[in-house]
Amino acid sequence: MPPRSVIRVLAALAAVATTMISGTAGADDGPRKLCTVKDPRIAESSGLAASRRHPGIVYTFNDSGGRPQVYALGPDCRTRATLTFAGARNRDWEAMALGPNGIYVGDIGDNMDGAWPYVTVYRIPEPSVLRSQTLRATAYRIKYADGPRNAETMMIDPRSGRLYIASKGFGDSLYEGPKRLRTSGYNVMHKVGGAPFYATDGAFAPDGRAFVIRGYWDAEIYRAPGKKLADVPIPDEKQGEGITYTADGRSLLLSSEGTNQPLWKVPVPASALPPPAKIQTPSNSAGNGATGGSTSGSKKTPVVMLALVAGAVVLVGALFARRRGS
Repeated sequence: MPPRSVIRVLAALAAVATTMISGTAGADDGPRKLCTVKDPRIAESSGLAASRRHPGIVYTFNDSGGRPQVYALGPDCRTRATLTFAGARNRDWEAMALGPNGIYVGDIGDNMDGAWPYVTVYRIPEPSVLRSQTLRATAYRIKYADGPRNAETMMIDPRSGRLYIASKGFGDSLYEGPKRLRTSGYNVMHKVGGAPFYATDGAFAPDGRAFVIRGYWDAEIYRAPGKKLADVPIPDEKQGEGITYTADGRSLLLSSEGTNQPLWKVPVPASALPPPAKIQTPSNSAGNGATGGSTSGSKKTPVVMLALVAGAVVLVGALFARRRGS
């Protein structure tokens, strides 16, 4: 029989391994309802954007014909502030995004697929103090190089500040804007790839390494135009249109048109998460494993467990050898 000290060591190692396994399994929990949007003014939530300045706040707005306003929702879905866009018009607001210098809303809908010669994107600064207020909006006129079209998805790369719009319909396309938007003339969007069928919203991850585009039935995550990372199952919704990343980039938030609709939280698949930060060790600094590439946390877990078991075996063998030799 091994001494009690060995048993205690083995029990501790088993507990560590169990904790690591349970933590990995919990990383991909399914969709869950966070709360229900009960503000009667919000009847057609068509887009979402999670604030990075105000923790726990997510912005939304109403679809076409509503007032030119954005609502700041708290973690309980209660409206904490209403931001009014002075000088803007809500002809057919369909998308929103946070950029390096403010909150952007896309008046980019065109249900007649070409009736409007240009569309407009509005920007207001994100206020440092969250309270209801009116802010002067800056307008950017948008055209597509291959002609007018309907769209409901607008994204801004947080690294470059560049604007992207995905068209909605059969044979959807992703368009890229100029390096910098200008208030004079037109900002021309050029096609850079395809987009999911009937795209209704999208967003870049906070670190800009990936973006998600959703439709009514599913969502897809890409690392670049045309380079898909993962499919994301989404819950059934009345008319699901809004999507954004949480501020930590590990989950997605989803909204739907209609009154008293829930706000859903869906985990980002492990395959679409950024690799964990590498811990510098003497072997790494000497060059060992430097070119081996990144490994996700779920793949590292079996390796760590094997190392723990091997260590336990060596410890038990050493103790028994010492005991027999005495």
